[in-house]
Amino acid sequence: MTTLLKNGTVIDYASRLNEKMDVLIEAGKIIKVAKQINESADQVIDCTSLSIMPGMIDMHCHLREPGFEHKETIQTGSKSAVKGGFTTICPMPNTKPTPDSTIVLSKIIEEAKRVNLCNVLPFASVTLRRKRRRTSKL
Repeated sequence: MTTLLKNGTVIDYASRLNEKMDVLIEAGKIIKVAKQINESADQVIDCTSLSIMPGMIDMHCHLREPGFEHKETIQTGSKSAVKGGFTTICPMPNTKPTPDSTIVLSKIIEEAKRVNLCNVLPFASVTLRRKRRRTSKL
């Protein structure tokens, strides 16, 4: 299956690209980016006034799972992220139990892999149960 994105503003920070171009995608992979592509495609999408860019990364999100699934789950948070153009999200460790061990962190990672909508790179807590450590006064 081929998809042709026409007349979108292609933004690629790595190559300092920010201009109106066409993008040809085949089997889920970008095979051509050019000012004008005239090849036939199974699907043509007019991207006039839209931006075409690599997936974004959210370095600070709250998925709430485990422990607060009534607020949000890994699945619902991942769905929202993908709808917003994010391919990677990094949830904060404010869950219950706190991801302060490899056991809890592994369960979060396993669930994210099961959901399989975007990359989920969870933060671990640097203290047990996110408790503050008292510092001595000098």
